[in-house]
Amino acid sequence: MASGKLSPRQKMINLMYLVLIAMLALNMSKEVLTAFGIMNDKLENNNSAAIALNDGVMSNLQKKADEQPDQFRTILSRAENMTATSKKLYDFLDVTKADLLKKYKKDENGKLPYEIMDKGDKIDETWFQGDKITPVGKKFVNAVDKYRTDMLAHLGEDNKRIAEEIKSFFNTDKVKAKDGANKTWLDYNFKGFPIIASIAKMSSMQADIKSIENKILSSLLSGQQDIMLSFNNYEALVIPEKPAFFNGEKFKGKMILARTDESTKPNKVILNGEELSPETFKRGGVVLEFPAGSVGEQKLEGEFVFLENGKEIEVPIKSSYAVIPKPNSATIAADKMNVVYRGVDNPMTISFAGVSDNKVNATAPGLKRTGNGKYSMKPQKGRTVTIKVTGTLNDGTKVSDGAEFRIKGLPKPVGKARGQDGYTKMSKSGVQKATVSASFGDDFDFNLPLKVKSFKFKVPGQPTIECSGTKLNSRAKSALGRAKRGSTVTIFDIKCSAPSAPGVTVKEPSPVTIEITS
Repeated sequence: MASGKLSPRQKMINLMYLVLIAMLALNMSKEVLTAFGIMNDKLENNNSAAIALNDGVMSNLQKKADEQPDQFRTILSRAENMTATSKKLYDFLDVTKADLLKKYKKDENGKLPYEIMDKGDKIDETWFQGDKITPVGKKFVNAVDKYRTDMLAHLGEDNKRIAEEIKSFFNTDKVKAKDGANKTWLDYNFKGFPIIASIAKMSSMQADIKSIENKILSSLLSGQQDIMLSFNNYEALVIPEKPAFFNGEKFKGKMILARTDESTKPNKVILNGEELSPETFKRGGVVLEFPAGSVGEQKLEGEFVFLENGKEIEVPIKSSYAVIPKPNSATIAADKMNVVYRGVDNPMTISFAGVSDNKVNATAPGLKRTGNGKYSMKPQKGRTVTIKVTGTLNDGTKVSDGAEFRIKGLPKPVGKARGQDGYTKMSKSGVQKATVSASFGDDFDFNLPLKVKSFKFKVPGQPTIECSGTKLNSRAKSALGRAKRGSTVTIFDIKCSAPSAPGVTVKEPSPVTIEITS
């Protein structure tokens, strides 16, 4: 556990683990359990940092391989195989720990109840059966063995020191206990221990995995690593001439190398008239976070201020970015359904992608603006109307587009008597009192009331009677009085108009047929 050339940090982790095991043999107090928990937390925090560090190295190696494949592609392939093997065992240990911790709930601070994690029943019962190892336990040992074998194969003969560490840290041979008995590696390390001690042991194994992974990455880079380090404090930046480009335009801008040395900190940073807090300078740059602002172009202006030989040196900041409306709906159009109704206020939404509303202008006969991006179209003549839209970009360039809509007349209304349409049944008295009306069907989405001017009334065997307004006149009522029970009367040739759409012709509503019930 402590053999080989180890880093001071690894030696400290191993020493702490041995000390705590020794304390455990004397007295398993709550303080000891808590100490295991604290050690596990530190190990997991260090493991998270190690993952981030190794991921960063792999990311840089990937970039180098893309840029210089002849020099770095082979190294990248070996590194990917090695990290995949490391991740497999690391994730296996994560899953194993999670399974062991299922019944323990964390407190509001995310801490496990270390003081009650003194039992090792879960491992003892599932990994061991007397002196034998169960299939679950063998799976754990096999995972460690496979990691050791695969890592040594990836490493080859490149670095014997790292190979010895792998063999030492992940050796699953039998172990001679203090009492002289030969125990299996799994028994020696996990059987009879408190659950928190076993969890800490697995976290320590994960720390070894990440430490070896980092050493192998550094070894693989070898001479090429010096080249990478020489450019470690530089970052390639693409600065476009403007924040957004349209299809068909030529991209204009420039690429620069920017130095991102974290030790080079400005004396102050002023942006848009406001001095930024020193805490915003992180990872070699100023981290910005503020409301994006309204739709359109937003400017970023200011300066970095450095002290040089006692004098303030200003480095100007001059940039801009574009704010476009946040998408909150899909654009869905039905082919051949660009339709507006004649004489009706057809509501419309008109915008130009990437152009603020105040720089959009739409024109067409009968079109008027009603709000931000909102319009109303009320066509009168013709069969089609074309809406032309023009947008003005931030640099003054004009862009335009258009769409053609078919103009349709109002649909055929439905005639009604006492609110009933089509074929209905009604008593004579009900017919006498009925009000004749008309309206567009439920499929018509506009609120366009109709006014009935006149209609015709027909009783079988009686002459057709024309009525003005919306009620039966005296002649119609007299004819209705001679109708027999079960006969049908008809209200038809209904004449109506749309008062809110003067000059628009309204089609004749459908008739109403009424069966006399009494």
